[in-house]
Amino acid sequence: MGFIATAIIFVVALLVGRVLWVHYMDEPWTRDGRVRAEVVNIAPDVSGAVVELPVADNQFVHKGDLLMQIDPSHYAIAVEQAQAAVAAHKAELTMREDDAKRRADMDNLVVSKENRENASHTASAAQAQYQEALAALDAAKLNLQRTRVISPVDGYVTNLQVFKGDYAIAGQAKLAVVDSHSFWVYGYFEETKLPHVKVGNKAEIKLMSGGTLEGHVESISRGIYDRDNPQSRELLADVNPTFNWVRLAQRVPVRVHIDKVPDDMVLAAGTTCTVVVKPGT
Repeated sequence: MGFIATAIIFVVALLVGRVLWVHYMDEPWTRDGRVRAEVVNIAPDVSGAVVELPVADNQFVHKGDLLMQIDPSHYAIAVEQAQAAVAAHKAELTMREDDAKRRADMDNLVVSKENRENASHTASAAQAQYQEALAALDAAKLNLQRTRVISPVDGYVTNLQVFKGDYAIAGQAKLAVVDSHSFWVYGYFEETKLPHVKVGNKAEIKLMSGGTLEGHVESISRGIYDRDNPQSRELLADVNPTFNWVRLAQRVPVRVHIDKVPDDMVLAAGTTCTVVVKPGT
């Protein structure tokens, strides 16, 4: 009896080991998953001192909310200057058009054809200068409007490193907003498991925090960097000889769309998770 019991236990252990081995090697799952999100870098369109900063680090903001206010004083003066330039060119245009009209009504014996044509061309040039002044006024008004830096998305202000009184330079990002509607998961699957992963398959996402999310495979990456085949200065493959006994499977990113996020769950870009894909779903 003891021998039979030992044999049964041994066979069961082999079967369990086989099942675990198949599950580990073949079934499409990975513990190398990352929560990702779109991070919008916020940079002002104009330069100036930050005179108002109504947001705090990690604060939730809605699309259109004010993030920071650049000092509008210089840009308001620029608008006034542009308005004055428009008025001056408008007066110049009116004078040139009236002059051209008077010359056009005069007899050929009084005013030559050349003078009438010159007056008409002068009026056309004044018209172009007036349009240029209007465009400059629009640009000045736009710059004044852009002193208000607003959020382009709903999301969370993150890693806030700008403070009231700092000088902001146009085009240089001063803060970032994590789009709250853009969270997804990247699961890095071994290439041996990719044949079992199809676009549209249901997926279970298990966060290290203990929460579980449902999703589906949205896409599979079509390329990863080959670190063993960098490019040389001559644009040729620079291959180093290797003598590894074990050939490791590469990991390929698989993008998983999160179908629904519970209201009480906190997602943070960069956190880790386990992704289990359910083939055939």
